[in-house]
Order: sequence, then C-alpha cells, then structure tokens
Amino acid sequence: MIKLGDKLPVFELENQHAEMFSSTTIESKAVVIYFYPKDFTPGCTAEACEFRDKYEDFKDVGAEVIGVSSDDTVSHAKFSKRHKLPFIMLSDTKGKVRKQFGVKSSLMGLLPGRETFVFDKSGSLIMRYNSIKSKNHISKALKALTNE
Repeated sequence: MIKLGDKLPVFELENQHAEMFSSTTIESKAVVIYFYPKDFTPGCTAEACEFRDKYEDFKDVGAEVIGVSSDDTVSHAKFSKRHKLPFIMLSDTKGKVRKQFGVKSSLMGLLPGRETFVFDKSGSLIMRYNSIKSKNHISKALKALTNE
C-alpha cells in the first residue's frame, strides 16, 4: 500500500489508444491518478467529466490526470470519445496496478474502489483520498496541488 511521502510506483498499462503507457514518462511532472469502478456508470461518468471540465486547471499547475479502471482499452476509447476526455485512461484489466497502489474494493467487496492519488513534481505522494462517492475527488486533488 502506498503511503504519504512514497514515490510514484513504476508500472505499465495500455491506454485508451491501445498503446503502452509507462509511469516513467511522467517522472518529472505532478500527476493525479484516479482509480474508478467502471466506464459509463453514473458516478464514474460524473467524475470523469468533472476531471475533464477542470483539466486546464490541472495543466495550469503542471499536473497530468490519469484515470484507471479494469475496463479494457476498447471501452476506454468509447468512454473517452463520448465524453471528450482529454487525459490518459489506463486499462488495468488484471487489477495489478490497483493492487500495487493498495486500492481496496468497496460496498463489501462488490465494487472496485474509487481512490485518488496526487504526486508532486518530485514523484512523492502528497494526497490520497478514498471515497466511493465521486464528489470531492477533483477539488481535493486541485487543492493538494495548489497548496504544495
């Protein structure tokens, strides 16, 4: 499990374009990595669209946004296109990265958890927020980045 102050783990997953993405490509950037249960569900769509609507605010503070779920790349491509998501969507179909970050299931293990991690430019974890409700993930992440 990742704790405050820990470094961004090294991992590789396919993005929504079925291209390999490595966390090593974002080592000198601040990054928000949010794990969510499922594409096209109401809460997950609301969360993704709020990240989309605030994306320029994240870019203004030098941060990249990355969404991660167990959906495959085809689902991510459709989800990203339908909602005009400008950020990276990663497919963790085997739950390897979810486990690496220590994201626990919610609702008595029925749903994959919803958790947001914010890493500063040096790659250190400065915020970890866990709530199955999509509300507050975006505002808390932005606040963590602007209060660095």
